[in-house]
Amino acid sequence: MEGLKGMHHVTAITSSAEENYNFFTYTLGMRLVKKTVNQDDIQTYHLFFADDKGSAGTDMTFFDFPGVPKGSHGTDEIYLTSFRVPSDAALDYWVKRFDRLGVEHDGIQTQFGKQVLPFEDFDEQQYQLISDENDNGVASGTPWQDGPIPLEYAITGLGPLHVRISDIERMKLVLERVYGFTEIAQADGYYLFEVGEGGNGAQVIIEHNDDLPKARQGYGTVHHAAFRVSDEDELKQWLDVYNQVGLPNSGLVDRFYFQSLYARVAPQILFELATDGPGFMGDEPYETLGEKLALPPFFEDKREEIEAKVRHIDTVRSTKTIEKEYE
Repeated sequence: MEGLKGMHHVTAITSSAEENYNFFTYTLGMRLVKKTVNQDDIQTYHLFFADDKGSAGTDMTFFDFPGVPKGSHGTDEIYLTSFRVPSDAALDYWVKRFDRLGVEHDGIQTQFGKQVLPFEDFDEQQYQLISDENDNGVASGTPWQDGPIPLEYAITGLGPLHVRISDIERMKLVLERVYGFTEIAQADGYYLFEVGEGGNGAQVIIEHNDDLPKARQGYGTVHHAAFRVSDEDELKQWLDVYNQVGLPNSGLVDRFYFQSLYARVAPQILFELATDGPGFMGDEPYETLGEKLALPPFFEDKREEIEAKVRHIDTVRSTKTIEKEYE
């Protein structure tokens, strides 16, 4: 068994698919590569933002649950999602951009020797940009070529996942003994783990925090995070691992764009393992990715019912010229 290859995607909950689309498309410059529905709740949008080609390891995805209450941050949650940018200089660009667009941020900071820029969206969902300067691990993706961000500054993929946990010893055991992570640094209650080739695209930061109240899931919080495996055969080997260690799990789930396996590793912390393929390029042309409601083949016979339940969102970009914004 190869072992995990790094981050695959992070899925969060938004209060508004429309605002979410605008923020990720026109503020962050990530490409909507799939507009589909939550396969477990077909009245709910599932939007996938990624790099130019929808590469595994670059996806931030969102559920738009009707009527869901606002979540609250605390301990025992996946607290923050990181996005990779090419350099320290890129962070300077983003500070100016966030200031101009009114995006709340905390300024450039240093985290385990890397420069980061924490920020939040309209739901108080927590993110940070992380500089890939001198990063030697898992390769990042390709920035959205036709997006608003100059390519030398643009987001290229997912960085370290930040998890707050009250039971640090159990979480360390799960990461090391089950998932094969290695602890490589520790500072002030934060623990840095990496897997596979390592680097920004294959790291998890665990914050030991038993002072805050328990987080409550809702919009503005993360639903689950996924790590990469090569293919379905390897996913089946992971299912055997889960069953051997007694970790309750979903069994294999066919998501069409990838195969999945879910396990709840702590209260409110759901980890998914997902295959690298087949990916998002097989059912839509590259030029118009994400512009229509895409459904996996096993939902096509329900298209009329689904389209009647989900409201229309205009995500057409191929007919527009989106100028690069250098200032």
